[in-house]
Amino acid sequence: MVKVIRTINELTNITNQLKQANETIGFVPTMGYLHEGHTTLMEECKKYADTLIVSIFVNPLQFGPNEDFERYPRDEKRDQTIAMEHDVDYLFMPSVDEMYPGNDIITLHVTDRVDVLCGKSRPNHFDGVVTVLTKLFHLTRADYVCFGLKDAQQVAVVKGLIDSFNFTLKIIAVPTVREMDGLAKSSRNVYLSDKERHEATYLFKALKEAKQLMIDGEKNPVMIKEKVKKYIKHHTNGEIDYVDILTFPSLDTVETIDQQIIIAVAVQFTKARLIDNIIVDHSGTVPNAII
Repeated sequence: MVKVIRTINELTNITNQLKQANETIGFVPTMGYLHEGHTTLMEECKKYADTLIVSIFVNPLQFGPNEDFERYPRDEKRDQTIAMEHDVDYLFMPSVDEMYPGNDIITLHVTDRVDVLCGKSRPNHFDGVVTVLTKLFHLTRADYVCFGLKDAQQVAVVKGLIDSFNFTLKIIAVPTVREMDGLAKSSRNVYLSDKERHEATYLFKALKEAKQLMIDGEKNPVMIKEKVKKYIKHHTNGEIDYVDILTFPSLDTVETIDQQIIIAVAVQFTKARLIDNIIVDHSGTVPNAII
């Protein structure tokens, strides 16, 4: 039976008891409206840890002024049921006031890996991400934390946070969970019209086209990006935010593909902005060690 926790005091009391009992703690941070992508992270985390903590917190700090914080999908009862079905031990569901009770005198600012991909058009987004994660890492005292590679930039930034602040927890990057037709699972998929839902499948198909170009010997990132853009424009009515190829996890620009890279896309549909990516080595194959 999952135990729901609402306050920081209760959470810290529990994690202190777990540590005194020498139990390892796995942690999956989410913003709720749980789907198969989240539950895959839960199942993966349970392979490593004795106890699993999942947080559900729609973090206002990582939303820009024109983004969808207020209408971000929420369903607490449904989330609790899903957590129970997947044997989550503790579900941390704090309020905004609980997490941010007053004016913090210290803020975190990410200086690298954020001026590309989603971070380029969402200033301060990752500052909000690392701020809430720093709090949650301390509160949960996690030994392992699981993130999905659908948001690979977030994985890269969190890896930087862990390394920069010497957190002792280990990050586990889990491959993107997809629908049968290849669409990456996302809470925002509910905002797609039927027509857009069909078109959205072409994001992953475009990425597979890019991968095949690399397998066939193409090493010019500019050429590959142009072909991906043309493919998406031909098959969808969405507006391309970006198509990019960068080193991973450092997220540096690349002139010729000779190392592990990420091919990433973002497309704005009427009511949903979708992202997707693949991470491959220089030959176009999926590497064993990603981060």
